Amino acid sequence: MTAPTAPTAPTAPTAPTVPTVPTGPQGPPLAARLHALLARGGAVADLRRYYGIGLPPGAAPYTGGRFERLAGGGERPGSADRFTADDLIAVQTLSVTVPARVALDLLEGPLGEDLHALLRAVPVGLDLADADPGHVADDSPAARAWHLLVSRPGVGWVLAGKLLARKRPRLLPVYDRVVRCALGRPDRFWSPLHAALRADGGALAHRLAELHAAADLPAAVSALRVCDVVVWTGHRADGHPCPS
Repeated sequence: MTAPTAPTAPTAPTAPTVPTVPTGPQGPPLAARLHALLARGGAVADLRRYYGIGLPPGAAPYTGGRFERLAGGGERPGSADRFTADDLIAVQTLSVTVPARVALDLLEGPLGEDLHALLRAVPVGLDLADADPGHVADDSPAARAWHLLVSRPGVGWVLAGKLLARKRPRLLPVYDRVVRCALGRPDRFWSPLHAALRADGGALAHRLAELHAAADLPAAVSALRVCDVVVWTGHRADGHPCPS
């Protein structure tokens, strides 16, 4: 699946404040829009199909169903704060590829060291719904890591977000053009999503937990990925032409 902002939504060609994407028309508040998208009837079936649960013989799950779990996941002990070759393969399951020079810099160069220092300051195993606003603020280590990635040739806001979502899948969401289109093209995403998850006594977080349980998903699949997959599959199925 191809699918922060910590960001806010990722960065547009102009100067960003944490993941910022080009601004589009503002629809209803993010929480309300997400509740509507998550309420559609096929959500559980889409999750099960995406992750290969109960598929008929010969049917194949989406490659993105391995994103957060490949080789033990991006937060596994010993490599949670460093990008590895496994992480670079994992993002390919979401239909993006890290340019070769950037990949080498991530694995063996100063970019990898700079990101290591930033990732050490980003909590492991923390759900966005339980995080403090500062964890996804514009000046947070996660946001600084996002900006560092998008400053590299060939690394746009989608790829940068997916790389960070691999390293912190419970805290930082996968965010691509399809999801952005489904949500009304907001110019920010991480912080508004954090607020949406905490609004109304955590109603949105509870809904995501219900979908996770109903689809019988593996524990390693985060609430953020449940949200991403349901929104992404539903919007694609509706045939919307999503601008880049």
